[in-house]
Amino acid sequence: LRGPASSLYGADAIGGVIQVFTRRGEGAPAFNGSASYGTYGTSQATAGAGGASGAWRYAIQGGYQGSRGFGAIGNPADFSYNPDRDGYDRANASANLSYRFNDGHDVAAQYYYSRLSNRFDATANFDDKTVTTVESFALSFTNRLAAFWVSRFNLGQGSDDSVSQSGYGDSGFRTRQNQLTWQNDLTLPIGALSLAYVGLDEKISTDPAFPVTSRRTNSFVGVYQLRVDPHTLQVNVRYDDSSQYGGRTTGALGYAHAFGDGWRALVNVGNAFKAPTFNDLYYPGFANPNLAPETARNADVAVEYASGTLVARATAYRNQLKNLIVFQCDADFNCAPNNVAKATLTGLTLQAQGEWHTVSFKGSLDFLHPEDDATGRELPRRARRYGSASALLPWQAWQFGAELVAASARYDDAANTRRMGGYALVNLTANYALSKRWSLTVRADNVFDKHYELASGYNTAGASVFGGVRYSP
Repeated sequence: LRGPASSLYGADAIGGVIQVFTRRGEGAPAFNGSASYGTYGTSQATAGAGGASGAWRYAIQGGYQGSRGFGAIGNPADFSYNPDRDGYDRANASANLSYRFNDGHDVAAQYYYSRLSNRFDATANFDDKTVTTVESFALSFTNRLAAFWVSRFNLGQGSDDSVSQSGYGDSGFRTRQNQLTWQNDLTLPIGALSLAYVGLDEKISTDPAFPVTSRRTNSFVGVYQLRVDPHTLQVNVRYDDSSQYGGRTTGALGYAHAFGDGWRALVNVGNAFKAPTFNDLYYPGFANPNLAPETARNADVAVEYASGTLVARATAYRNQLKNLIVFQCDADFNCAPNNVAKATLTGLTLQAQGEWHTVSFKGSLDFLHPEDDATGRELPRRARRYGSASALLPWQAWQFGAELVAASARYDDAANTRRMGGYALVNLTANYALSKRWSLTVRADNVFDKHYELASGYNTAGASVFGGVRYSP
């Protein structure tokens, strides 16, 4: 979902949202698995199963990823430079189980676990690393209380434990979140209405300790949708009341009109906000307790065309931000997040996907003008032009793919003194179907070994190859 979405998701949904819906088991028991290996000693393995039996549905999945990696910092003159490899190891597991009592009434449970050990450069003679463990559990109850009324009740708990070990000493962060959501979806004589309450408790314990360690947010959401051909309308309103940053009201209005054969015109307006994190506010030596929430007002217009397999869209937008939170360092490496008084992002996004003969293709191209209104300089790490394009060609038991990713030059700092050059990367893929369920795959990334930076002074992967075998139902 592109654009501001705080009216649906609350704080932080200021520039777009990716929401992941995990699969639930269906039908007879089915298994899946994969194993891969590649450059930098990178390995990956997954295994899982899912299915349904009567009113029960279940799924379980586990995996491992690891790599010897490469040095994080590339400049030997950097005081944090260490020539060692900065790899990672990650293990994860997830499971879900649901039971349907009858049509419209079910209960479900979900669990997720991930442990990541990630190495980085901070001191010259120490193997610096951070170990992060994320765990979450949720229960959900869905009940159709009437023909026009579906009620969903969710209880969730999440934890995020992070321990860093470096030559400067050890530090730890332990975050706990408890969330309750009650959503009611109502079918009206004209349109549909969703009403929801979200209660969120956040607690953090740190070493060293922060002066503030908890906050509570109560949120109330309303969404109205209307579809009467050729018109589509959606209105969102949300109020967030936080014990830390006070009350915030956000909203969005979207309208689409279908015309001609496959054409639609769309217009959206809305606002959003981003709350400073506990780290932004209180981390010793790298914080700013006077930070205000970042706010945004966005408007966009789009034209879309869909016919058969072809979908194309052009979107022009203007996003005005106040109190933009930007992490800045001076020449003496004194670093802290600061509010940029005002910034404006205007741009145009072109997107297309479809099929030509047997070739599937998709691509997007972004033209962006990201400006600090007070100084006229570009906002850090935002390219004025960014694009990607990919194509897939099936041939007998093979499938060949090619991808191009490119970005123009950017600046690493708000003063626009550290320039990072543009880049273009070419990636290639090939898959071979051994049978209906077994396949071989190989991927080559950055095949021309392009040197580029996403953050000044930090390395990125060079040419690499990754291949393996997969079993899928």
